[in-house]
Amino acid sequence: MEKVGLPSLALKWGIESGKFLSLIFWTKAMQYFDTHAHLGLIVEDPIEQLIIIQEARQASVNRIVSICNSLHDFARVYENLKSTANVYHAVGVSPSEVQNPGRNWLQTIEQSVQLPRVIAIGEIGLDYYRKFGDKKSQIELFITQLDLAAKLNMPVIIHNRDAGHDVLEILRDRLPPRGGVLHCYSEDAAYAREAQKLNLYFSFAGNLTYKNARNLHETIPELPLDRILIESESPFMAPTGQKGKRNMPKYLPETALHLAKMLDMEPEAMAAQLWENANRFFGLPNE
Repeated sequence: MEKVGLPSLALKWGIESGKFLSLIFWTKAMQYFDTHAHLGLIVEDPIEQLIIIQEARQASVNRIVSICNSLHDFARVYENLKSTANVYHAVGVSPSEVQNPGRNWLQTIEQSVQLPRVIAIGEIGLDYYRKFGDKKSQIELFITQLDLAAKLNMPVIIHNRDAGHDVLEILRDRLPPRGGVLHCYSEDAAYAREAQKLNLYFSFAGNLTYKNARNLHETIPELPLDRILIESESPFMAPTGQKGKRNMPKYLPETALHLAKMLDMEPEAMAAQLWENANRFFGLPNE
C-alpha cells in the first residue's frame, strides 16, 4: 500500500525555504480536511473506496467531504460509505446534470440532507465551458438549489467554470445565510477581492502547486487566511509531485505544504488553520 511521506515532503519544504523544522513538527500529529473529493469517480468498487479512505487517514487526511455530480451517484456512494465516520457528504445536482436532474429531484435533496453526515448542498453552479444544456437552464437549476439551501440552512459548494461573472452576480443576490465555498478556485485576484465581500470561502486544489498557475499564486496573498480551504478534487488535479497519477485524498498534504511555503508559515500552523477553517465552514467540531 503506497503511503505519502509527510516527513520527506516537509523536509523538502524546509530545505527549499531555509527554515529549521523543530522536533515538535516531527512528533506532533497534523491533520487535514479534504473538502472536495469525488470518491465514487476514483474507483467504483466499494471495498477499494474504503481502502482509499484508509490510505488518506494514514496520510493525516482525517476528514473528507464526498462529492457527487448526480443524485443517482450520491445514493450509491452514500450507501457504501454511510458507516464511515470520517467521511461527510454533500448532495446536489451539478450543471452537468441540468438536462436530467432526476425525478422529484428537489424532494430527493430535501430528504437526503436529513441523513447522517450530510453537511452541504453541492456541488452546484455554472459551467459554460462544457456547455451543458443552455445558460438559462443552468442558471435556473443553480438558483433553485441556492434557495433550497437557504430554506434548509445549509452551506453550498459552488462549481464555476468559465462562468465567473454570472456566478458572482447570482451569489450577490441569492447566497444562503450559511455561505458558500468557491471550490477549485480558478479566477484571479481581482475576482477574489469582489467575492470576499460575500460570505464565501476559497478552496484550492492540486493545481495551486503548478508553476504556471499564476492567477492562483497572485490570489492567495489577497485572501483572509481564515477563508482558505484545500481540497483534493480527486481523481482530478493531482499536485505537482503526483502529476500523471490518478489523484487521491492522500496527496492533499502536498497542497497544504505548498500553501504554507507561499505564505511563509510553518506547516503545522497552516494545517491547524486549514482544519479550523473547514470545520467552521461546514459547522463541525474541531475535535
